[in-house]
Amino acid sequence: MAQALEALVAADLLRRPVVVDSAVGPKVTVDGRDVICLGSNDYLSLAADPAVRDSAAGAVEKWGVGAGASRLISGTTRLHAQLEQALAAFKGTAAAVVTTTGWMANHAALAALAGAGDLVVCDKLNHASILDAAAACGATMRTFGHRDTVRLNKLLDRLRGRYRRCVIATDSLFSMDGDLAALTELVVLKRRYDALLMIDEAHATGVLGENGRGAAELLGVEEHIDVTVGTLSKALGALGGFVAGPQELIDTITNTARAYIYTTALPPALCAAAAEALRIVQTQPQRRRRLLELAGGLRERLRAAGFDTGDSVSQIIPIMIGSPAEALRISRRLLEAGFLVPAIRPPTVPRGASRLRVSLCAAHQASDLERFVAALAEAARG
Repeated sequence: MAQALEALVAADLLRRPVVVDSAVGPKVTVDGRDVICLGSNDYLSLAADPAVRDSAAGAVEKWGVGAGASRLISGTTRLHAQLEQALAAFKGTAAAVVTTTGWMANHAALAALAGAGDLVVCDKLNHASILDAAAACGATMRTFGHRDTVRLNKLLDRLRGRYRRCVIATDSLFSMDGDLAALTELVVLKRRYDALLMIDEAHATGVLGENGRGAAELLGVEEHIDVTVGTLSKALGALGGFVAGPQELIDTITNTARAYIYTTALPPALCAAAAEALRIVQTQPQRRRRLLELAGGLRERLRAAGFDTGDSVSQIIPIMIGSPAEALRISRRLLEAGFLVPAIRPPTVPRGASRLRVSLCAAHQASDLERFVAALAEAARG
């Protein structure tokens, strides 16, 4: 282990988390200083929202802290059931199931959808939870180049006939690139090859679409999505995951998915917090509108300053650097200047693609983002 850690140090790949001494928000406290946080997934600034906090606090008072057991023993409270009903209504599906984390939601969904004799095809830049779930479910797993539907078409043309069932699994909004899956093209391919289409809307739920339902709503393909996975830990500001889809799928998950059966249920207070956050998503659309306006303005300023932001079209904006050492150096310089921006390095991103990952929240100020661009330009110059 010591040798492996030394190798990580030599390659500028060792991780040591920054310790934050305040609630999540557009500003956080690090080492006694207030800094602008540009690395949080609290996109709608709901994690510390008074209404969300009050819902959680009230639930702790009534229900206690822990759920006490797994969902199938005695861990399913009325709050779990109400949240699942609200999520299903929001996503327009027959049913939904809540899991303790978003990671578990992907494992539960793919374990129910595919097994031995089946094929799962994944975008190479899918979140690790999707890739690991596909590898663990017992099916044959293949990947295609990022958003490369031409390659996927060839892959399915060659392989589809060998397998009983086929699942196309993809993030809808990619967490390290800020770009969207080609969902319209994926719908065409799923029909052509009699496949199921599963999308993870973790970073899009609450943010994209007229009603905040996600990328599928934005692109007008909701009715063609077979399974939606999501999280409660990003725009909804809480913790947990969910799967939304047909009743048969949800019943299969609750009866067979190890990631659902063999773990303690999500604390009831987090269900209450997520339910309140979901209500705010539906009644305060100005939050996501402001978020996307801020993101558009920041992308323009970054590109005008000569920075490569890839194909980002969302609140997630990569600033491509290349070298892990250089990404780490710039990140440290930015922290000294009052901006917390994570350096993303392999294996989270491919080799040679290290970057700074900016993720905005609705409560950021445009003036702070202007100062950030200036600080970034100064740090990049060395």
